[in-house]
Amino acid sequence: MADPGASATPASLRVAPTLGLAEAARRVWDVIAVGAGPAGACAARELARAGRSVLLVDKSSFPRYKVCGSCLNGRVLSALEAVGLGALVEEAGGVVLDGLRLAAAGAEVVLTLPGGAALGRERFDALLVRAAVQAGAEFLPSTRARLGVLGGPTGSFRPLVLHQGGDTESARGRLVLAADGLGAGLLPRALAMTAPASRIGAGLIVDEAPGFYRAGCIHMACGRAGYVGLVRLEDGRLDVAAAFDPGALRHLGGPARAATGVIAEVGWPVPAGLAAGPWRGTPGLTSRPECISAERLFVLGDAAGYVEPFTGEGIAWALTSARALCPLALRAVECWDPAFPALWAALHRRALGPRRLCHATARLLRSPLLTGVLVRLLANAPALAGPIVQALNRHPAFP
Repeated sequence: MADPGASATPASLRVAPTLGLAEAARRVWDVIAVGAGPAGACAARELARAGRSVLLVDKSSFPRYKVCGSCLNGRVLSALEAVGLGALVEEAGGVVLDGLRLAAAGAEVVLTLPGGAALGRERFDALLVRAAVQAGAEFLPSTRARLGVLGGPTGSFRPLVLHQGGDTESARGRLVLAADGLGAGLLPRALAMTAPASRIGAGLIVDEAPGFYRAGCIHMACGRAGYVGLVRLEDGRLDVAAAFDPGALRHLGGPARAATGVIAEVGWPVPAGLAAGPWRGTPGLTSRPECISAERLFVLGDAAGYVEPFTGEGIAWALTSARALCPLALRAVECWDPAFPALWAALHRRALGPRRLCHATARLLRSPLLTGVLVRLLANAPALAGPIVQALNRHPAFP
């Protein structure tokens, strides 16, 4: 499958493996983190900084494209600052975001944003993985993982089965972190639940786009089929990320036509590259597992529950859950306690409580008519948007 972000991905972003599959299997790790997105990479880095032996595993090689709006809001920047990575986004050339242009049902408003940046996921995720490696974590890309069978002499660690090409090995960790994202492969499918009315994510990166889509502004078009977000990246390309109703996607014949229809519906210029693709899709965007912990296993990031994101919350939730988990993970490595699953569930609810606002926003965006009413209201009284924008950018307090 063609990579939507491959045409301008620099080779300098490549993150090489730090060990081989056989070496990973020979060692007993304090922590094995499965999934090297923001949640897994951040957790791996923090635990390695605390002196623990950490293996970070991902099914992909890095850099790699992810369907994402590529917007890092104030909550993300605060989280990075808190773990000593406050300069990462600026040094990577992140585009400062100062505005949000929102259009629906014939109405349009431009809101002022208090901060944030646009940075492509190829670059952002690769830099986080590199930071984890620099902190002492070992990295094993292009490797799939599944849970091994607990029992017998395995009580002091959690077994994993690792697959790389045609080779298979067993690895052992005193703690396993499942941070493998939407449609997580590590959890049994019976434990992964997708909301019945969940929308489908789709995205691509366009090399050239109309000047209408200025750098520093998030453009959000809301229509009958769903909504489409467009933002300029650090290299000038246009990131396109959308959420569509599955029925509309089938009726219209795919994401290219759906996105074209939504953008045309609000009267914006349609980037020529939408039709050519290639588009990449996601599983249902609103999902949650039945449980987010088991014996010597914690689930975090998107794998622990996901709501349709809006202007950067997805990455913020990932980093927030990683930071919330690390103190408990350190305790779990030292001595597992059967009370830890319930404790992680409570910590997770508290740390990610602000997602309630995103639930409400996602429900509103399902109705172009209601969204249009809100847009007209905000156009006449933009100060009303202040509390919402501030809430989406405020970083939560930790216990």
